[in-house]
Amino acid sequence: MEPLFIIVPILFIIVMYLVYYFDNKQVVIRTLRKLPSSGISGIRTNQLTKVTGKALHVEKPLIAPFSKRECIFYSIKIEEKRSSGNSSHWATLVKDVRFQPFFVQKNGEYIIINPSDNPKNYKTHLVVDKKASSHTFKESTPEFEALLRSYNVKSKGFLGFKKNIRYREAIIEIGEEITVAGIAKWKNLNEPIPGYSYSKIASLESNEKQKIVITDLPSRTVNKIQ
Repeated sequence: MEPLFIIVPILFIIVMYLVYYFDNKQVVIRTLRKLPSSGISGIRTNQLTKVTGKALHVEKPLIAPFSKRECIFYSIKIEEKRSSGNSSHWATLVKDVRFQPFFVQKNGEYIIINPSDNPKNYKTHLVVDKKASSHTFKESTPEFEALLRSYNVKSKGFLGFKKNIRYREAIIEIGEEITVAGIAKWKNLNEPIPGYSYSKIASLESNEKQKIVITDLPSRTVNKIQ
């Protein structure tokens, strides 16, 4: 019996470690910390490259669903807390991710990123910027109710009681500092960029083994620990 008391805690610790190790945020951090930060003008074609700079829009910016801020990338999740017997869990009602091609500007130089969902060519971790919730003892705001309606989510149950619902919104805002990594390429510009006098622009792309990595985690988090 004694070995069982030893094995069970050890197995629990191993499982918790593996969950932590393979968590998306930790995978992004580990990937980026392995790479040195790079300027843009000196990047080499086909080299795995990491750049930290300011996110700027290529097209008309997206508008975040709840905060209404201009952005180039947003990820939202609406969940409902459901109970079964003595246990409860958060069920995902809506998961919506939107993005567009965007620039990263560093020291007056630009690099372009073009994420894609078909096939998915990127891995990302975005910091949650906006939260909202409602439940039996908390009335939702008119803005939150409007958001739920836009996603066809009802805030009240069959008997009229408030559902326990929470909302999380993570965005890359225009002008926000972000870090990106990918395989470097140089492309000809079809149209000029205001303030950018060169005929070619660098881009970060994916290949069979490497996805584009995108995050708005602080640069001190994704750079090598000195």
